[in-house]
Amino acid sequence: MATASYVGDWRPHRPRGPIGAHFKSPGPKYMLPGSTGFRIHDARKYRNPAFSFGTRHATFTNDCSPGPGYLVPANITNKGTDGTPKYSLYGRHKGIAPFKNPGPGTYSPEKSGRSAQYSAPSYSLSGRTKGHKSDISPGPAAYKLFPMMGSRIVSGSSAPSYSMTGRATVGSFHEDLRKTPGPGTYRVIAPWVYKNRGPLYSMTGRNMLPSDATRKPGPGAHSPEKVYMTRRHAPKYSFGIPHSEYIAPLIVDPGH
Repeated sequence: MATASYVGDWRPHRPRGPIGAHFKSPGPKYMLPGSTGFRIHDARKYRNPAFSFGTRHATFTNDCSPGPGYLVPANITNKGTDGTPKYSLYGRHKGIAPFKNPGPGTYSPEKSGRSAQYSAPSYSLSGRTKGHKSDISPGPAAYKLFPMMGSRIVSGSSAPSYSMTGRATVGSFHEDLRKTPGPGTYRVIAPWVYKNRGPLYSMTGRNMLPSDATRKPGPGAHSPEKVYMTRRHAPKYSFGIPHSEYIAPLIVDPGH
């Protein structure tokens, strides 16, 4: 009769919590700072100074000096130009046109009119001539006499005048009294407006005093034994990544 091999006390079951093999971890480099570079450097090792190779800065806008490339012309001295005559290659300018005097035929004395010779008075039945445009005296139709009748007499006293307006609707004998406001139109004034008012009490709920309702950590919430920032400790090293849960277990035959 063949005996069954011993496989251990472990049997497949649902894990009680998350297992590291179910997740992909980055390996030994997880949460370990590097020893190269300047940023995120290992604080346990010495860090050398770092220098950057930045771009060239822009020229300042207030720098207006010509610099070493400034070239002084040869004809400029400490007293100004050297006075050597200069000639240009432009075209010749046109000469000045002679002044043209008017001849005898330019004038027309026969057209001077009444401004240069005597003339008899002349009367026309047409409109006012152009020579009297500056005459702005008023004509006979510009005046108007005040009226002598009515209530607007200026030179004397006026008799009483009566108007014949329309019949008034409000206050007359034919006024419609049905449109007057009734007793319900007016708002009743509260008594405490014109009398002394006593104290008022409300029936609201009881107000809670202000307090701090945030949750405070208890004594078991802290783990001082896991704090390594306040004391020195030896360096720690990891050995590879967690093994997969699908690797076959090591089976040892108890008979050998």
